Amino acid sequence: MMRYVTYKDTEIDWLGKIPATWNVERIKNIGSVNGRVGWKALKAAEYVESGFFFLSTPNIKEVEIDFVNVNYITAERYYESPEIMLEVGDILLVKDGSTLGIVNVIRCLPAKGTVNSSIAVLRVKKFHAVYGYYFLLSNYIQNVIQLKKDGMGVPHLFQKDINNFEILVPSLEEQIAIANYLDTKTQAVDKKVRLLKKKIGYYQELRKSLIHETVTRGLDKNVKLKESGIDWIGQIPEHWEVRRLKDVGRLVLGKMLNTSAQINYELKPYLKSKNINWLYVDTDEVEEMYFNKNELVRYKIKKGDLLFSEGGEVGKTCIWNDEICECYIQNSVHKFTAFSGHDSRYLMYHSFCLGASNYYDGIVNQVSIKHLTWEKLNIVLFIIPPLPEQTQIADYLAEKISKIDQIIANIQTQIITLKELRKTLINDVVTGKIKVIQD
Repeated sequence: MMRYVTYKDTEIDWLGKIPATWNVERIKNIGSVNGRVGWKALKAAEYVESGFFFLSTPNIKEVEIDFVNVNYITAERYYESPEIMLEVGDILLVKDGSTLGIVNVIRCLPAKGTVNSSIAVLRVKKFHAVYGYYFLLSNYIQNVIQLKKDGMGVPHLFQKDINNFEILVPSLEEQIAIANYLDTKTQAVDKKVRLLKKKIGYYQELRKSLIHETVTRGLDKNVKLKESGIDWIGQIPEHWEVRRLKDVGRLVLGKMLNTSAQINYELKPYLKSKNINWLYVDTDEVEEMYFNKNELVRYKIKKGDLLFSEGGEVGKTCIWNDEICECYIQNSVHKFTAFSGHDSRYLMYHSFCLGASNYYDGIVNQVSIKHLTWEKLNIVLFIIPPLPEQTQIADYLAEKISKIDQIIANIQTQIITLKELRKTLINDVVTGKIKVIQD
C-alpha cells in the first residue's frame, strides 16, 4: 500500500495526521443538510397506493438503496418540501433511532421521491458525492456521531451538529480516484459476504431437514410406517404414538412482571421471550423481578425443563441445562417438565419441527401481538417414540447439529472479519493513511 510523501497534523481527535495537500472543511461550507421537520412530519395514514416514493431507514440500510419496498405519498406532500426532493448524488444519513449513523448515497433515481423524518439529506457542492458517502462511513465520522448523539429515549443527531462535521477534502481528482477504488474493493468484499450468507442459508436448511426427517421417521429406515393423522407430518413408524403435550409433561406459564418490593417477596433473575431462541437459551441480558416466596417452586426452572416462547416469535423452544444458576420465568415464557419416560431433548427437536412448519403461527391468539396460550400449547400433538428411540434420536441430532452449527459459526466469523476489513479499508483510504492515486 502506498502512502503520501508528507503529512500534517490536524489536531482533530480520531484523525491525527493527514496528507499535506488535503484540506479540512465543515459540511456547512461545502454543502447543505436538510430533513423533514415540524408539522411536515408524515403519518402512515397518509400513505397512498402510488405516487411519490418515500424512503425510510430500512430502505437505505443495505449496500444498495431499496426503491421497491417503499411507501408512497401524494404530490402535495412531496412538493411541500423541495429541499428534500431527492436528486442523484444526495447522501442520506440516518439521524434518529437505534440505527443512527447509517449512510447511503443515491447513485441512480428510478422516480421522484423523498425521505421520512429520520433521514437527513446531505447535498454537497464542488465535492464528489460518492467520496463523501465513504467519508461518512469512516470510523472518524461514526465516532463523532456517537459523541454528538442526544436524546433520553430515542438517540437523535441535531442538524447543526451534522453541519459542523469536519470533512477531509483532497483534490477532486483524488476524490474520484478514492471513490472508484473503494467501489471496486467494497463490491468485491460484499460479493464474498453474499456468497457466505447463502452458504449459511444452505446449512440452516440442511439442519432443518435433518431434524424433520429424524423426528418424524426415526433412525431405522426399514421400519414399517402408518398414517399419523397429522397433515404436516404424514406417515410415522408403526409403533410410535401421537400424544398431546399435556399427556407427556406439566406446563406452567410464567409469572406476571412485578418490579415492586413487598412483604414475603424476593428479587430473582427471570427469563422472558427475548431470552428464548430455537434450541438455545440466551442468558446475556437476564433481568430481575420480585417473586412471592410461596410461588418460587412453581416458577423456578430446573435442569431438563423445556422453555417455550409465549409471545414474540411464538413457540421458540430450548432446554435449560444449567444446574448451578437459579432462574425463573416471566409470563412470556412457558416452562415444561416432562414426565418420566420422556426425553426433553427429543421433545425440543419435535417442537423445532412444529415451528419450522409454521404450525404455532396457525394456532396463536392474536389481536395485535401473537400469544401461544397455555390452553393451546397443552393440546398440541407430539409424535412419541419409545424412550430408547427418543434418546437415540436426541443423541444423533445433538452430534449432527453441533457439527453444522460449528460450520455456520466459522462462516459467520469469516463474514465479521470481512466486514471489519471493509470498514478499516474505507477509513484508511478516506483519511489518507493509504494512497490510491499515482503521482
